[in-house]
Amino acid sequence: MNSTLYCGFDIGSTTVKSVVEDDSHRILYSTYRRHYSDIRHAVFTILREIGADLKMPDLCIQVTGSAGIGVAQRLKLDFCQEVIASSRAVESLLPDTDVAIELGGEDAKITFFGATLDQRMNGTCAGGTGAFIDQMAMLLDTDPMGLNELAKGHKLIYPIAARCGVFAKTDIQPLINEGARHEDIAASIFQAVVNQTVSVLACGHPIRGKVAFLGGPLHFLSSLRERFIETLNLTPENTLIPDNANLFVAIGASRLARECNAISFSDLLDRMEKYGDTNTSEVLRLEPLFKDENDYLTFVQNHDQKAPRGDLAHYRGRTFLGIDAGSTTTKAVLMGENREILFDYYGSNEGKPLEKTIEILREIEQKLPAGATIANACVTGYGEGLIQKALNVDEGEIETIAHYRAANEFLPGVEFILDIGGQDMKCMMLKDGVIESI
Repeated sequence: MNSTLYCGFDIGSTTVKSVVEDDSHRILYSTYRRHYSDIRHAVFTILREIGADLKMPDLCIQVTGSAGIGVAQRLKLDFCQEVIASSRAVESLLPDTDVAIELGGEDAKITFFGATLDQRMNGTCAGGTGAFIDQMAMLLDTDPMGLNELAKGHKLIYPIAARCGVFAKTDIQPLINEGARHEDIAASIFQAVVNQTVSVLACGHPIRGKVAFLGGPLHFLSSLRERFIETLNLTPENTLIPDNANLFVAIGASRLARECNAISFSDLLDRMEKYGDTNTSEVLRLEPLFKDENDYLTFVQNHDQKAPRGDLAHYRGRTFLGIDAGSTTTKAVLMGENREILFDYYGSNEGKPLEKTIEILREIEQKLPAGATIANACVTGYGEGLIQKALNVDEGEIETIAHYRAANEFLPGVEFILDIGGQDMKCMMLKDGVIESI
């Protein structure tokens, strides 16, 4: 093994990638891992692993990535732009590439190779990137790999916005609440990523020839690649899927590191020790919500208005059930004849509002004592139509009226109601018991 090795660090918004090569471009060490916003710890851990695995070699190091410049400055290492590192890797390993599509944690890039290099990159919005896919997967109570497996069984593609996660959720939640197949929603999420990448980044520039798919999301998510391939009408000959697509930028950085000065591992360890914690004086911090424990207790006391409670186990008589099938959560309250709460539930609908409601009803059925009956039930919220029809609920009511009835119970004559839900915000102004504006 040569005494000097070449190391590339690609420190992105959500992950750290690192590659160590020898003179013959043989990869001796590589890693791809999430840093969970603790970049310093992730980088230090990786450097220690390199030292342990490769017997503390002298290193020529090049750092790149959207979060790499700070690390490079603090450790006094060379830094290069991602486009340069990525292009170097593509030119070295995939020289026939005409177009490279790369998705990262919070960025997306299309690079057109030819007489001149033309790269298009998303701006400050992370729509259509790995972070977007993470958020959408949570709506279906899964992770990106689970989303990938679901998409393999799709039959339909629904139109879903990808420019903004909020808009996408607004498209997805009604599909979930109306009982759309999760397989179809998963594939539609990937198709939204494709549409966002092709329409916004390519901006009409034709994507043709040999197309390489790079970056973590496109490396790990085969169903996402399939949506790109189908949309772009790519043949197998024109589809380039390298084995180490998730490490390409780090590989490019390691190739560029050959132009850097070598640093002994002992010197690198010394720089790591001097890296130190973030200087708190550089960080602007908000004042705490509460000055002390007494301040918090005073707040709680002032706002502690609770509905009366009853004991369901010993209740006899009629009860009344209210269900709020929201965009992301399901709430249920069972009340007695004196409007006391006998049972309540609040929790995520886990992307399955009907199944979650049935689960709650079964729990109520088990707890309902002899001599107690459910006299009437009413459902409100995003899933009102689905729940009422599927379970034959007695009544359905729009959210605004349900909000008003409850608020007026706690504060008779209420004139202003502010509600922040999973997918919406409502400000209601009332006058003489009538909703004047929303």
